[in-house]
Amino acid sequence: MYQEITGALFKQMILHGAAAITAQKQAINDLNVFPVPDGDTGTNMSMTIAAAADALRKTSPTSVGQASSVTASALLQGARGNSGVILSLLFRGLSKSLKSMETADAAAFAAAMQEGVGAAYKAVMKPAEGTVLTVSRLAAKRAVDTAAECADIEEVLAAAIAEGYDALSQTTDMNPVLKKAGVVDAGGKGYLLILEGMLAELRGEPMPELREAEDTHKEKADFNMMAQEEITFTFDTVYVVRKAREDIDLMPLRAYLSSIGDSLVIGEDDETFKVHVHTDIPGAALTESQKYGTLELAKIENMRSQADALAAGREAQSTDDLEAIEEELESGEHGHQAAAPEKAVGFLAICAGDGLAAVFRDLGCDAVVSGGQTMNPSTESILAGIDQVPAETVFVLPNNSNIIMAAQQCQGLTEKKVVVIPSKTVPQGITAMMGVDPEGSVETITAAMTEALSTVTTSQITYAARNSDFDGFEIHEGDYLALKEGKLFGTDSQLDALLEKLAEEGKNASFIALYYGEDVSEADAQAALRSKYPSTAHGTPARRNAARTKTMTGGALPEQPHQNQETGGIFRKSDPAAGPDARAPKKPGRKGTTSGNFSYL
Repeated sequence: MYQEITGALFKQMILHGAAAITAQKQAINDLNVFPVPDGDTGTNMSMTIAAAADALRKTSPTSVGQASSVTASALLQGARGNSGVILSLLFRGLSKSLKSMETADAAAFAAAMQEGVGAAYKAVMKPAEGTVLTVSRLAAKRAVDTAAECADIEEVLAAAIAEGYDALSQTTDMNPVLKKAGVVDAGGKGYLLILEGMLAELRGEPMPELREAEDTHKEKADFNMMAQEEITFTFDTVYVVRKAREDIDLMPLRAYLSSIGDSLVIGEDDETFKVHVHTDIPGAALTESQKYGTLELAKIENMRSQADALAAGREAQSTDDLEAIEEELESGEHGHQAAAPEKAVGFLAICAGDGLAAVFRDLGCDAVVSGGQTMNPSTESILAGIDQVPAETVFVLPNNSNIIMAAQQCQGLTEKKVVVIPSKTVPQGITAMMGVDPEGSVETITAAMTEALSTVTTSQITYAARNSDFDGFEIHEGDYLALKEGKLFGTDSQLDALLEKLAEEGKNASFIALYYGEDVSEADAQAALRSKYPSTAHGTPARRNAARTKTMTGGALPEQPHQNQETGGIFRKSDPAAGPDARAPKKPGRKGTTSGNFSYL
């Protein structure tokens, strides 16, 4: 039983709270769909409070006021993302309330929690309910009410946490985005984990190990269901400015930042202020803020790229990766030599699996870098691939929206000219390669490959990981989901029924390719092809020994022959049942190769 909190105890409570959320940060990331589905709330909140923990480890606070002040200052400096800034504000208000106190009793600590909530609401330009603000507000109110009747700080904090979890369960219905995803608010959950850690310290419980807990949580957002359109502004922008003077008025800055973005939060102390804003023009935000002081730190992340990565089951790339990228680039500066140019143009593709790699090589790619879906190649890996190509100009096909920026970073890092064709899917990359005329100029090839991207429709079939209701579709765990151009197309418990719908959707395409991976047998793929396109009595797998990905081709074909991009075989409309042409495969990109509307499944 504790009736007062000392500086030393407050320090240990924060250390325990930091460890508690760090151990569960991935579970928090998996809930993160609001305000944007970028899956980093757990990381942001854990790293924010970790900054406070690091600062406290270097001090021996003699009072609760001193301990809370160190905590608040470190949180402000280390705040990451919207959730991190709000967390810093909650503790900033708490610190102001405890500033002059040697120790804090239950009533004082509860009042400090409530003052923290007031500071957070005041700083957020457009407070939204069903968020960490709601959870913290109701938790603090319960703490104040309990402290009025009880002097035991442990009991007060326990009551606040219980009320917070009750509020958290209601956030799903309070926020339309959370309701669509079927999850509770990630920031609210993270805040309660910190409070639980603080309570555990009071109870004498052991501190959790600072490692990721096993993935046993059930609640997880389906990021495939979250449309990119829900991200209004692209860049998550966070920065710290040292004030030109202590009493500077930030209201004009608030008004300006509100006009160019949303999710605006500004936290400040006597010397600095920290801004979090979502905007399409982060440079303008930084420039305007420099009128109020000196820019010290900045972090800018592309939330659309992060959302794409999460939807594909990959870890979202963050500015935290920049140090590793820099080290890779520096170490790789002399780690490989660029191949001497033997021709004017060459091609590099990025894809996952031996089967798809073989496809791109058959189409004329000089090199293939492994990556995409669950693994993004580093800039250095792409650069090494570029330097392997014996050409003056190297065309790069990222084949994944989350790899485009990494590929573009290679421009200027090699003596070769690098042209990045912004292919977002493997089918787009394949189609781009089919339209290449290697005898054309760089400008002509660039225009043809880029134009080819728009002729492709890409569909994917996957499994539903959980029950949900999205865009009028009632989805059950284990159902097949069809995505068309990244958006939900249909769902069904039977694969054949879903294939039928996709086949009907692509009936006007001039060419249809079915790609299947290691979880689908060749016999099943052949059966699916025959049932949907009976006139094509066979399909030809990409390669008999392809480890992961194979292709079936069929469907309506144009008058002029198209190359079977997998084997080099030719199908003709006049004889669709004929097998691959016995002639030598037609080299991709030669004059006379046709292009049209392509559909890939």
